Amino acid sequence: MADTIFALATAAGRAAVAVVRISGPDTLRVVQTLAGRAPAPRMAALRKLRHDGVELDEALVLRFEGPASYTGEDSAEFHVHGGRAVVEALLSALSALGLRLAEPGEFTRRAFENGKLDLAQAEGVADLIDAETEAQRRQALGQVGGALSQRYDRWRELLVQSLAMLEAAVDFPDEDLPEEVAERARPGLRILADELDVALADVSRGRRVRDGYRIALVGAPNAGKSTLLNGLVERDAAIVTDTPGTTRDVIEVPLVLGGYRVLIADTAGLRETDDAIEAEGVRRARRWAEEADLRLWVVDGFHVEQVEALEATVRPEDWLVLNKADIADANTLSQAEARWSREGLRVHRLSARSEDAVSGLREALASHVADALSGAEFPAATRLRHAERLSEARSYLARALSDIGLEVELAAEDVRLAARALEKITGRVDPEDVLGRVFSTFCIGK
Repeated sequence: MADTIFALATAAGRAAVAVVRISGPDTLRVVQTLAGRAPAPRMAALRKLRHDGVELDEALVLRFEGPASYTGEDSAEFHVHGGRAVVEALLSALSALGLRLAEPGEFTRRAFENGKLDLAQAEGVADLIDAETEAQRRQALGQVGGALSQRYDRWRELLVQSLAMLEAAVDFPDEDLPEEVAERARPGLRILADELDVALADVSRGRRVRDGYRIALVGAPNAGKSTLLNGLVERDAAIVTDTPGTTRDVIEVPLVLGGYRVLIADTAGLRETDDAIEAEGVRRARRWAEEADLRLWVVDGFHVEQVEALEATVRPEDWLVLNKADIADANTLSQAEARWSREGLRVHRLSARSEDAVSGLREALASHVADALSGAEFPAATRLRHAERLSEARSYLARALSDIGLEVELAAEDVRLAARALEKITGRVDPEDVLGRVFSTFCIGK
């Protein structure tokens, strides 16, 4: 029999109301012991909570009978006043009554184990709690509602239908079956393979909505990267001086653009140096920039020749920011802008010290991020493990399509393995260590 667990479900600290949750077979006994009389299931009741003859608080008590509860077990909530002493007194009483403090994510894990949620939905719960932007909220809520799981289940059903044809060809070769029954599995598998190709091409979108779209400010020392960062985030996040090489590490600042979470980074100025610390900063800058979703090359308007030095490094999707446009030579800037626009780069001429100019760049970035992360369909993967299993399923499908007509038994086994890979995403066959890693990222009380 499972333990009965308890945890504070609201944030610790002074508050008007705190919610303490319990779940497990001793729920009814504990509620009766503390509240004297248990409320009817799913009905809130005001009760005085007492333990060992001492009044703890007057609380709103709710009780849920399993399986019609979040965890699928008998559970209850105590809505008490949010003072630290009140909460600690109640938690101490629950411990004295034999309940165990819940581990991180244990309430949601019990919901998963009792069939109330699959693993993809459970991960959506964690993402919903952590959501900071409207886009993150929408994505997480869709995942909790089963949008991902429904997609995976549809793909799995296509595999099951194809597997039935392949197994029929293997198990009943001498029966009166339609000619080339194994070949009839090919069209469905081909359709699924194409859908998985599309999903894998789009695999980073869901993760970037969840984790943040990464923008790197890169360029030579004293080009104005730190000033531009401060303008974009509208606060002094980076130190600005006239001394080249002031920024020696990557400074990451989160912000919201176009309703999406963004991580924008000021990086060390790119140059050759004998200073060991600065050289390490340059190495980190190059690594961060290489992994960024968008790179903004910031160039000093008085030294547009810096652009030539970047020519081998700049990618077509990068943006070029010609800084100090308010004081640099306009003709020189125009020539540089025209040349690099022809190369396909998006060029912005501005002064990083101008609020209006930086605001215009911020709006352009917001539009770019929204275009990059919005999509007509719900993303097929929001975590790395989803992407890995989709790739695994696609590999098995490729083998199955090659084996049909040659080795039907092998094709059937590969289709079976592809279905198993998809099942791992929703947790039907995930091993214990995977479940442990997933739920350990949750907060206690959820």
